[in-house]
Amino acid sequence: MLYVSIFVELLRSRPALAVWIAALAQATLWFLVPTVFYAGPPGDVPFVLAIGNELQLGTYLGPPLAFWLAEGAYVAAGNSLAGVYLLSQICVGVTYYAVFSLGRSIVGAQHAALAVLLMVGISAFTVPTPDFGPVTLTMALWAVILLHYWRAVNEGKRGYWVALSVEIGLLFLTTYAGLLLFGMLALFTAVNKRARAAMYSTDPWLASLVAVVVLFPHLLWLTETGEGLAARLMRLRSPEAVIDNFNAWLRQITLILAAHAGLAVLVSAVVGWPWTRHEPSPVIVREPVEPFARQFIIYFAVVPALAATIVAVLAGWPAPVGGIAPLVVLSGLVVVLLAGNGIELSHQNIVIAAWFGLLLVPPMLAVIAVFTMPWVGIDLNVNKPARQIAQFFADSFQKRTGTPLAVVAGDPRTAALISLGAPSRPSLLLDATPERTPWVTFDDVRRKGAVIVWPTNDTVGAPPPEIKERFPDLVVDQPRVFERPVWSGRLPVLRYGWAVVRPQPGEKPAPAKEEGKKK
Repeated sequence: MLYVSIFVELLRSRPALAVWIAALAQATLWFLVPTVFYAGPPGDVPFVLAIGNELQLGTYLGPPLAFWLAEGAYVAAGNSLAGVYLLSQICVGVTYYAVFSLGRSIVGAQHAALAVLLMVGISAFTVPTPDFGPVTLTMALWAVILLHYWRAVNEGKRGYWVALSVEIGLLFLTTYAGLLLFGMLALFTAVNKRARAAMYSTDPWLASLVAVVVLFPHLLWLTETGEGLAARLMRLRSPEAVIDNFNAWLRQITLILAAHAGLAVLVSAVVGWPWTRHEPSPVIVREPVEPFARQFIIYFAVVPALAATIVAVLAGWPAPVGGIAPLVVLSGLVVVLLAGNGIELSHQNIVIAAWFGLLLVPPMLAVIAVFTMPWVGIDLNVNKPARQIAQFFADSFQKRTGTPLAVVAGDPRTAALISLGAPSRPSLLLDATPERTPWVTFDDVRRKGAVIVWPTNDTVGAPPPEIKERFPDLVVDQPRVFERPVWSGRLPVLRYGWAVVRPQPGEKPAPAKEEGKKK
């Protein structure tokens, strides 16, 4: 007797509804976990918001769009990180929608829904998403660009060329990895006969012109930064460089493959491995896929990942250009495409249990980690009371100087937390690498004053030598201790050394060259 689970029946009869339920369930979980259980922001979120608050046109981390959007979401939510977490999940939802829409045009709605459900098994779309940044936004734009390129080239819908030009421009404003996708689109259009036929109209040329106009300033930036292409190519001539680069490339490929571990579990469950017993199972059938669609999906699932890892190795970067998430948006779709025209859902109960496990276990582990990691001596950033830390140092500066805190420096992570949580939103100065925070200088520290802060383990709170060297006139205050929001476990108390640099508005330091002449 053929048994069909209610979940499989939903997939067969209402595939779009199944996709939205899955997407909303995942988004809800990864919105609630950080909002409810994280006392501090995860990953690079403090730095993203510190940069976004300055509304710069570009920084050492790349173009500004992701930082602007993060700042807008933070302010719109009443200076709450919940807005940033929600923005992350919106990006994931947009990615799922784009993949489902693209898949529906190629493999049909039911197989497209299967492809999206498989994406829950790719860690890049789940665990890191609360850590919003350029990678998360790039993922959504990447998927939408591929969808609209398909609409314009395969379906001949001219209006999508305009959308493509805007979206590629937004991608260039998000990451310099936009150059990679732009190049991959151009290459596919040039080598594929059917895609090349679309270039006989004026629409794609106008769209390319708009994209190039947006791209040009970024090309200038790339030529003026770094050590240059020639120097990098010269390094590749030695045999040692060839071996090291090959090993680095293998490591990056391994990272991409490791992100698919959950997907591999789901595929194994569907095909029945390692179980040998066969039972009657529902089969989800589709129409045969045309060769052009197959070429499109396989090309954009494989070639950008290879190119991104090669470029990253040549540039000396530890991770693929643009991050892993944009490179794997078509992984679920390519698995469904290669599975054939009929997919038999054997061992339904095991498959469904595995899928719910991949949906629920990662956020559950994130919550458990918050409460258990202190007991094994691991200090998590999300366990630090960011709001209390920022409020104390902002209030202390206000009471001592009569002015709101304008600049914060010292330990980068702690200073970024204060920049994020203080009511005045002070500027972050990375005093060890001041060229990375050009919006504030050491002269601003003297004119406006600042709080200099660093973690310490003693009751004296003496600053580290490097901070003392950069701020030789520091008058150190009594270290401040903060209670952890959960419990300390085996971790020491949170103790910070700090000092206030009082503002000196009238001081105008003479340039170093003039001082030398006077001597």
